[in-house]
Amino acid sequence: MTSQVRQPRLVVVVANDIRGDSRVQKTAIAAARDGWDVTVVGSTDAHVLEKTTMGQLKVIRVPAAKPKSQSRLGRTADRLAQTGKDADNRSRSHGVALVGDLGMRFARRVVGKLRHEVRELRARRTSRVAPTGDWRRDWPQLASLDKTFGPVIDELEPDLIHANDIATIVIAAHCAERLRARGLNCSWIYDAHEYIRGVQWPTRQQASAYTSAEREFISAADAVVTVSTQLAEMLRDDYQLDSSPVVVGNSPVREIIAPTSARSLSVRALCNLGDDVPLMVYAGWLGKERGLDTVIAAMPKLPGYHLALVVGRSNPLLKQLLLQAETLRVRDRIHLLPYVPQHEVAAYLHSADLGVIPFRRVPNTEISLPTKISEYLHARLPLVTSDVKVVRAFVEEHGIGQVYPSGDVDAFVVAAEKAYEQRAVLSGRISEEILEDLSWEHQSKALLRLYRSLSARVPTAPADVPWDVQEDPPPVDPLLTGDWREIGETRIRLGLGPANYAGQGAAFAKALCREMSDVSAEVVMIRQPESFGFPANVYLDVNRLADFNVQSQQIHRVLGRYTHVLVDAFMPVFGHLNGTTIEGDLAMLGRAGVQVAILAHGSEIRDPRRHLKNHEFSLFRDAPTGIAAQLSKRTQRNQKIAESCGLPLFVTTPDLLEDLTTATWAPLVIDVDLWACDRPVMERKRPIVMHAPSKRWTKGTDRILPGLTRLHKRGVIDLRLAEGIPWEQMKDLVKESDIVLDQFTTGAYGTLGCEAMAAGKPVVAYISDRVRKAVGPDLPIVAATPNNLISVLESMLDDPAGTARIGAASARFAREVHDGRRTAAALATFLN
Repeated sequence: MTSQVRQPRLVVVVANDIRGDSRVQKTAIAAARDGWDVTVVGSTDAHVLEKTTMGQLKVIRVPAAKPKSQSRLGRTADRLAQTGKDADNRSRSHGVALVGDLGMRFARRVVGKLRHEVRELRARRTSRVAPTGDWRRDWPQLASLDKTFGPVIDELEPDLIHANDIATIVIAAHCAERLRARGLNCSWIYDAHEYIRGVQWPTRQQASAYTSAEREFISAADAVVTVSTQLAEMLRDDYQLDSSPVVVGNSPVREIIAPTSARSLSVRALCNLGDDVPLMVYAGWLGKERGLDTVIAAMPKLPGYHLALVVGRSNPLLKQLLLQAETLRVRDRIHLLPYVPQHEVAAYLHSADLGVIPFRRVPNTEISLPTKISEYLHARLPLVTSDVKVVRAFVEEHGIGQVYPSGDVDAFVVAAEKAYEQRAVLSGRISEEILEDLSWEHQSKALLRLYRSLSARVPTAPADVPWDVQEDPPPVDPLLTGDWREIGETRIRLGLGPANYAGQGAAFAKALCREMSDVSAEVVMIRQPESFGFPANVYLDVNRLADFNVQSQQIHRVLGRYTHVLVDAFMPVFGHLNGTTIEGDLAMLGRAGVQVAILAHGSEIRDPRRHLKNHEFSLFRDAPTGIAAQLSKRTQRNQKIAESCGLPLFVTTPDLLEDLTTATWAPLVIDVDLWACDRPVMERKRPIVMHAPSKRWTKGTDRILPGLTRLHKRGVIDLRLAEGIPWEQMKDLVKESDIVLDQFTTGAYGTLGCEAMAAGKPVVAYISDRVRKAVGPDLPIVAATPNNLISVLESMLDDPAGTARIGAASARFAREVHDGRRTAAALATFLN
């Protein structure tokens, strides 16, 4: 019996999170298509190992470790930060405010300041210490990466390791050495993305460490790969290599370049600009050597021109550039845009007029064609480039752009104006021959030949892996998936979110899809540490809303797919791309033809001052110090947005009509069948009375608890105080109860009140006259205040049959008002 022959194993390793590294992704996909068993290993800021897949490829992200040389002060700051985070999470998960939200924010600010001072102190110490020339001492991060990545790669037992960039050279060398010592055949490749000696590293220690690590290990590599002929020659000469490194240029995959269409995501559309507005684009990494300060400085001399910056994430330099733009009063013509998947870049950039390459003349910019050259040309964009050696020669040889002296602002202005005037002619010179040479299909052939020459095992057959394969999302708890009609070929494609408070986005989606056959829906929910597990199609990490990857995903999710968006809580739909409210996203949504309405739930629009004036038992009388002032700022901001946006406005509870007078009440929606209960109420000698505050001060819990406790101790009631209970467990607690106490501070009933009524439970709450008038005389909720709750309860206990009848009326009311039919009717005008 013979064993099955396995495919050769390749590990592609990089010291970033993989998501924004197109070269690493294309390398891995090319190898998988050639038949290799590929695992991509990168890093994560999380504290646990992450494993996902990308079609047939495996993806592993290793937690980034802190170097052992961290100072005592640094370790103290990190412990304080983690302790605060853990305490915050514990307090939220148990529903107990050990310290107020403001106190926790203050603690985080203190820790942040301490960490900043630690970094400053570390930097000052480092600047005074001369490098040793030993990478282990000068930059311990390299050893830390080796320690954390090494065991993961060792366990994979690869036949070949492809180490991307200098940060992984130590990892690959040591892994290959250990695997060979175990009798395994393992070769490794060092892929030099840049000229290490030519980079202006932040510290002398880092520069020394990277240079010494490269010097120590590059000759031990079985092969070296790099991005240009010039850099290959420099590496061969610097280290006396036996042979020149293999050149694999950075280029897009031509086979899957998305065609431009009316539905294509485009930089011009995201900038909200007309076709006649001159638009320059810069796409790629931001570094001082990229020379973008020259372009910003030129903007006042280019009136009417706009600049789109397609950048991966924010960094200190970007903030400096935006400050420069503010100072020059051109910030309104600078647009920040996210990355898109590699196969969509050309279509994304195509609507611009010019691609800019304003590099300064430093070694790394002089010696290769950057990836953006290929991306611009596949988008058919003429170039405006500084006179860095290789790029200048390429542009002048093919006549596809204008060249100016690096750093010369006036010369850039002249070059940009000439290129714009001649853009049709310049674009016409971008030939098929150029595009074929600058394609990954062409460039990667040499890499795949090298793989086969180095490995003792070679692939037996190619695999069917698409070039545009995407990383699979992590598995979702099936309990949290929705049962509404998902976005499809319907007349109305509705997005809801991203707050999804109390699961109302999901409930609305289900009701609307049930009541309207031409509606399909998608619910997006921002997950916060205190969030319960409500159903949604997509979950966004609250800590990653400023991440351009998240923003890019949201742009693709919304534009071209949705016809309508119901935005709840005034939150933005594109992460923090355009700010922290929906106001910043409206122009982009409008230009894409997406109809928008706003849904308000409560604290984001409930004015504390007005509420305090109109309600004796207002929740804001018990709010933690500073909360009312903080919420006042938020509600005032949202009021202005509501008044100026001209959009349809909806509220989920009628008390909010006091704050949004032009809004329409779209009643809270619950699954009445899910909550329906045939257990009789008020038949126990000691009825169960339930109260479930999400936060005590918002429900008046501390005002009513002393009296309830006395009744409980006397054996009159069985008090059940449910705090920090997950949504999916609340149903059983409600169904077991005889009476449910909702809130005694806002003047309206909430989601729990609706669910309790659907279960046929009598509900007691503080109901304002305005709410009772808006809802009508059929509202069966028993009215009470903190002052008279005990006497109201005692009356209900004295008349169990009457109280049971209230429960039956409550079930009928919930089915009539809160099963989604009235909500769908309220939203019909917006959707139609």
